[in-house]
Amino acid sequence: MKQIVVMEKYPVFTLEVNKNETTYKSVDDILSYLKSKIEFHPVAIYIGEFDHYSHTKSLDDGVIADNIKDAKNIICCFGQQLPKAEVLAVRPRSIGVAELEDSFIVSFLEAPNPQANNAMENWVKSIINL
Repeated sequence: MKQIVVMEKYPVFTLEVNKNETTYKSVDDILSYLKSKIEFHPVAIYIGEFDHYSHTKSLDDGVIADNIKDAKNIICCFGQQLPKAEVLAVRPRSIGVAELEDSFIVSFLEAPNPQANNAMENWVKSIINL
């Protein structure tokens, strides 16, 4: 797993998982796995999924990179505290899963909560299950 800066301002954790490194065969398989991790977590709550690929494809001017075969987000929240209204701007969390020809790219924006980052990083790393 590596940390990168996307568009010169967004700190993102990302992991490329080769298809031969995992038993998961699709974006939906990975989202189902991540949903089980969210539901098992003592604080996190599952919110939903967003089919980014279908949404973008449906737009007249939508653009999708040729190498992306599918792309969805799973949405959850680790909000154990709400100390001020502005905290809502950094919630909820989203983990994106994109399918390429021979791999999956799994990524999420760095959270202000280190425990949330640790949980999401562990979940993503455990997709590799050789």
